[in-house]
Amino acid sequence: MPFNILSPAFAPNSSIPAKYTCEGADTSPPLEWSGAPSGTKSFALIVDDPDAPDPAKPQRVYVHWVVYNIPASATKLPENAAKSGLPSGAVQGSNDWGKQTYGGPCPPIGRHRYFFKLYALDTELTGLNKPKKAQVEKAMQGHIIGNAELIGTYQKAKK
Repeated sequence: MPFNILSPAFAPNSSIPAKYTCEGADTSPPLEWSGAPSGTKSFALIVDDPDAPDPAKPQRVYVHWVVYNIPASATKLPENAAKSGLPSGAVQGSNDWGKQTYGGPCPPIGRHRYFFKLYALDTELTGLNKPKKAQVEKAMQGHIIGNAELIGTYQKAKK
């Protein structure tokens, strides 16, 4: 069974509903996964946008959510998990707003892609303090035994 991540809220490569964005309640969408490799000790989740600020001329990857030490027994994150409670042991790192929570899509121009990247790790990550994506990626080096990806898109409503 392949390692896979999906959301009951949107299909792969389709539009993320506005409630999960800055134009809505800005809550984290529900996520579910299956097929984690044997030997998984924890999961890490990174949500980012490689199309910032303009998909026609991307200049940077904007990080929306960093979560690590999600227990190996977990198979989902419920809607609004960033605020209503992650599984015991899971820790939120810093997004590009400098906050330890989910920040929903809020593209200034055009339709952006949002990558929900889930990593199966053979360890729990230690020694991190409100880490940014790069610090979590560095801590994961040599410990990734599987990864799964879900892509959603979002473009602000025309005003």
